[in-house]
Amino acid sequence: MTANAIEIEGLVKTYAASGNQPPKQALKGVDLAIPEGSIFGLLGPNGAGKSTLINILAGLVLKTSGAVRIWGFDQDVNPRQSRAAIGVMPQELNMDPFFSPRAALEVQAGLYGVPKSQRKSDEILALVGLTDQAEAYARNLSGGMRRRLLLGKALVHHPQVLVLDEPTAGVDIELRQMLWQNVRKLNDQGMTIILTTHYLEEAEEMCDEIAIINHGEVVVQDKTSALVGRMDQKTLLITPENPKAKVSLPDGVTMEPRAGGMLAFSYRTSEMTADTVLQAASAAGLGIRDIRTEEPDLEDAFLALTSSRSA
Repeated sequence: MTANAIEIEGLVKTYAASGNQPPKQALKGVDLAIPEGSIFGLLGPNGAGKSTLINILAGLVLKTSGAVRIWGFDQDVNPRQSRAAIGVMPQELNMDPFFSPRAALEVQAGLYGVPKSQRKSDEILALVGLTDQAEAYARNLSGGMRRRLLLGKALVHHPQVLVLDEPTAGVDIELRQMLWQNVRKLNDQGMTIILTTHYLEEAEEMCDEIAIINHGEVVVQDKTSALVGRMDQKTLLITPENPKAKVSLPDGVTMEPRAGGMLAFSYRTSEMTADTVLQAASAAGLGIRDIRTEEPDLEDAFLALTSSRSA
């Protein structure tokens, strides 16, 4: 067993030319190490290469070159073992409409070669909240229940790594909370979780470590807290006594009005302190009724990193 659940080195995927479309390089030498036992966020804008990367991990897309090891098993040397070590909850609601949830789990377990004595269909149904619907046709399940079933199917072969591809896209608050409770429970039991999401506040709350991919390349990989900490910008939110006072702003400070008469002064902490901004406000006779700070979050880091690499 290795310290990393997944190790990717020099991963390249080039799609062949089709019709009038030239060949497309979806992944350009990706290097990635995902720590064992972590909740790992894989973020990036649409078309960045996330889905291609996930499909290669799942064995659904063949890589052009590079190395992929899942739970210590090289995909080229031990393809069956590497695939058995990973479960994927896809974004698409793909399932047989005439199977019940219990039957769907049993069939999925059979496809992975799980002996009947080792199957835990009832436990999985209870985990995802589908015990009462165990014998209902999948076609009669709501969209949220179908997503729960997809999670259950990803768990039938007891994988060490679970990939959640946009798991909360379009779901209600109750299902989202249930899903994250289950994710934390699985992670507490030692399972490594890989999450892709467009909800950056979820990634910031859930993930220990994050990699941002853009144009087929890893822009950055770091601890979530360190990634947010890279942002040099800070904002002072001042509610003034005299909002009409004209403030002479120091170089490097911007000001914008906010709701309720509040003024937002933004500056780089590496270039100046909050005291410089407050002195300018005081000199202008602005008067301060209330003041608070606004720290950068993952969304700020994401936008800064992806926009700087835009083609």
